[in-house]
Amino acid sequence: MTTLDADEFAEPLPATRRALLRRVALGQVEGRAPSLVGAVVREGKLVWTGSRSCVEGHAPDADTQYRIGSLTKTFVAVLVMRLRDEGLLDLGDPLAKHLDVPEAGGATVAQLLSHTAGLAAEPRGPWWERTPGALRPETADVFGERPVVYPAGRRHHYSNPGFALLGALVERLRGAPWGQVLTREVLEPLGMGRTSLEPRAPHAGGWAVHPWADVILPEPAEDTGRMGPAGQLWSTAGDLARFAAFLLDGDERVLGAESLAEMRAPAVAPEEGDWDGGYGLGTQLIRHGGRYLHGHTGSMPGFLASLWVSPEDRLAGIALANATSGPTIGAIAADLIEIVAEHEPRIPAPWRPLLEADPALLALTGPWYWGARPYHLRLRADRGLELSPAAGAGRASRFRAEPDGTWTGLDGYYAGETLRVVEGEGDAPAHLDLGTFVFTREPYGPEGVVPGGVDPEGWRGL
Repeated sequence: MTTLDADEFAEPLPATRRALLRRVALGQVEGRAPSLVGAVVREGKLVWTGSRSCVEGHAPDADTQYRIGSLTKTFVAVLVMRLRDEGLLDLGDPLAKHLDVPEAGGATVAQLLSHTAGLAAEPRGPWWERTPGALRPETADVFGERPVVYPAGRRHHYSNPGFALLGALVERLRGAPWGQVLTREVLEPLGMGRTSLEPRAPHAGGWAVHPWADVILPEPAEDTGRMGPAGQLWSTAGDLARFAAFLLDGDERVLGAESLAEMRAPAVAPEEGDWDGGYGLGTQLIRHGGRYLHGHTGSMPGFLASLWVSPEDRLAGIALANATSGPTIGAIAADLIEIVAEHEPRIPAPWRPLLEADPALLALTGPWYWGARPYHLRLRADRGLELSPAAGAGRASRFRAEPDGTWTGLDGYYAGETLRVVEGEGDAPAHLDLGTFVFTREPYGPEGVVPGGVDPEGWRGL
């Protein structure tokens, strides 16, 4: 007999594995990549890897390093959120509070994380990804003649120098190089021993493929120095699987689930004409095949990378290639998720009741009315509350209990808002106060409770 747990953590079924390998093979052939590795994470466990290579007998595996480019930014964002959670900074702080950088001092930490600081897309000097970091030895050296191209906070404009500044911020507040901080605070706790700033064998070599001929050219792999936080890291499918599991559920040794949820919440409006994508705090957001995915893509000369997580499906897809261009790496990683989700839909955990029924909580459940509109308030098995319209769409939210007896909205219209229970006579609550809105047990309840009062003659016919 197959149990739920065994099924959730087992490797995909043969037909699913074939479909996954076919997608990786198509990606390698159509993208003309020297090699391509794919991986799937389910319920936090690496359950499948597959690869294709142009060299017979030398296919890479989950322990082969590739350069992951801008996926580095999500790691740096985790470091910044750790600083925030420790009280060493606020996301609303102007950068000038912590770093002497006149070119970007007015931008906030959150704007740097979400690429809304208005900074230029690239640093000064020659193509930074293919030249030594020694060309930009100091933080101020990342700025060109026009460091700011938009007013801060006005629009999303992807900025690699912005993440160079965040790396410098980490160094300033930790008193150590950002790479050392990353290893100590993130990589080691998560068991990511194959992720590093410099390549470690076995690793793939980076290649450019000629656009009009089936010939290749080796790409340089420079240490980008101050620009490293924008795209320096090397990693493996196995290590990225561990990072995907962390992005899904959090790890209190590194960053909690609430802070990770904050990172993947849309921080800016999508670009004009691109309503299937967005950006959070160091995290890319996309819709693919009707699914909401978060993660990041990356590219450096000779390499492409992508990691997507689907919280609803409890799945993650990873794709790595050693080609400067060609494979649609983001689509490949997203397709790996879609293949598993469609071939083997997630089996939900069994419903289980509360271990103990609290009479005070039970008294809150049932119908409530916002004016004349009926709502249902349910008590969930995790002792949270869920408020939703009795019919149709509307302001539905879940709520978490707080030590002071109030409740905090977790999502929807009332996210972050406070729900208070106003006591009545006996054990029955009189009404609910939700962000100043009053919910009563009957439509337009007693006079004196509903703001503005209720007509003393009450309900009547025409």
